[in-house]
Amino acid sequence: MIRTTTPLALAMMLAMPAYAQTATAPTPAPAPSAAERNAIINAELPADQAALKSHVMFLASDALKGREAGSNEFNIAAQYVASQFYAAGLKPAGDNGSYLQNVPLISAKLDGPGTMSFTRKGAQPVSLEFGKDFVSSANPETPAYTVTAPVVFVGYGITGQGRDDYKGVNVKGKIVAYFGGTPENFPGEVAAHFSNPAAKSEIAARHGAVATITLESPRTAKQRPFSFYANAVSRPRFTWGNPNGTGHIAAPGTPSAGTVSLVGAEKLFAGAKQKWADIAKAAEADNAVFKAEALPVTVTVAAKTALTPVQSYNVAGMLPGSDPTLAKEVVVLSAHLDHIGVGRPDKTGDTINNGALDDAVGIASLIEEAKRFKTAGTKPRRSVLFLAVTAEEKGLIGSDYFANNPTVPLSSIVADVNLDMPIITYKFQDVVVYGASHSTLGPIVERAGKAIGVPLSDDPLPGENIFVRSDHYNFVRKGVPSVFLWPGAGGPGRAAIDDFMKNHYHQPSDEVGQLPAIDWESGVRFVDVNYRIAREIADGDQRPLWNKGDFFGLTYEGPGAK
Repeated sequence: MIRTTTPLALAMMLAMPAYAQTATAPTPAPAPSAAERNAIINAELPADQAALKSHVMFLASDALKGREAGSNEFNIAAQYVASQFYAAGLKPAGDNGSYLQNVPLISAKLDGPGTMSFTRKGAQPVSLEFGKDFVSSANPETPAYTVTAPVVFVGYGITGQGRDDYKGVNVKGKIVAYFGGTPENFPGEVAAHFSNPAAKSEIAARHGAVATITLESPRTAKQRPFSFYANAVSRPRFTWGNPNGTGHIAAPGTPSAGTVSLVGAEKLFAGAKQKWADIAKAAEADNAVFKAEALPVTVTVAAKTALTPVQSYNVAGMLPGSDPTLAKEVVVLSAHLDHIGVGRPDKTGDTINNGALDDAVGIASLIEEAKRFKTAGTKPRRSVLFLAVTAEEKGLIGSDYFANNPTVPLSSIVADVNLDMPIITYKFQDVVVYGASHSTLGPIVERAGKAIGVPLSDDPLPGENIFVRSDHYNFVRKGVPSVFLWPGAGGPGRAAIDDFMKNHYHQPSDEVGQLPAIDWESGVRFVDVNYRIAREIADGDQRPLWNKGDFFGLTYEGPGAK
């Protein structure tokens, strides 16, 4: 599971999440001996549990070195999934009659610190200091980027939910400057959407802006010093490649020009009608409202970006539907195959981030669901596409590529059900389904949970923007009703989730023999819930629809929303 990545969010992605730092989880047990670890790994299990576990044993083995997208080890994992799709009877749904869809990744890294300066009418340009006043952002669209334009402050940069931060200003041909995040009164999943830099850049592009600047706020300054972000932006970010070798961005032609600190903003806002001190103070309020204003400056931003192509793959297999009409519609079941590869040694000296729960278990569940569909007494009425995506850990890149370059007509995709890092180290008593409240998928997932005795429950990690941090979100952004499932926090769940996030998330200890031990019976129950959901979607008389008036359905013109 990954955070979104530009430009403040990139830095946040590279650090241990706040909940991992603050969770009050139990003290981890002493590391098991080699014999104890092997006893855990090789313990005899019932056939259905052993089948699920066997995939994870391979995908999360040291031999695959953490399955980093673009690595040879990831390619081996992709071939393994393709072979399992073949064994389950799925038809190739990748490129050129294969199970693999080529995903041309692009690594974009700042080539030097970049520059930012501003000019007031009749005055000499004033340069901002990199690392103190501002940090640049790599621009995947071009190796050399320069823009000179007036700047307009637009609060949070949000339009929607009864808010219009662009009211009263014309930003066509200008750079917009806004705070990251959202007001506290926004609903959780809507707030997560507007906290995503891609959503704000799309709004800016629709208003005609030529670039965006993110302003540090007093709220973010309390979380991390600005120097942290200055160090982080020197690391590469990823996207997928355009045919001309450049990288795709969410709002083509409206890139991020960088992030300006509290100190830099004070310089930038000097001479404005609104004093920066007043704006900064207002930003501390939970539900701050700002007045948009054209600043009396013209800003020039320049940066060079080193672009490096990296080849990777999605894996796609299709189970054709049986209904002469409904078979033309496709239900997508997705999970991400990649993890974060090899990193720094932990306290035991281990450097391989195996990614057993994140997300080898999700991929294993996908494979076992495919087998259930194949061995069921009747075929599904709609077609079902099983999709293992790459580069989720680099910013949901593989699913974004598929959503923009689908191997089936986009109009035929009626739903996505996504699996990402199910924490199954306990007997889960409930399930969390992100996105359930937005469409007719809600009642379907509720019925599936009740069928095995688990109700739906609330998000156990509010404020972490999980709704926009997994691959289903890229289908949402194409107007497709989508959900993402997680075992819930009921009973022992809260402590188990906290323990995993603190002691194993994105660490070498996320492996098959981790402690607390993975509960493979819970894994099979999780597969069962997902199968029931997918089966009902595939067999239903009516395709899933957005709830009338739903924010996401209306925003992305999805069926049923109007």
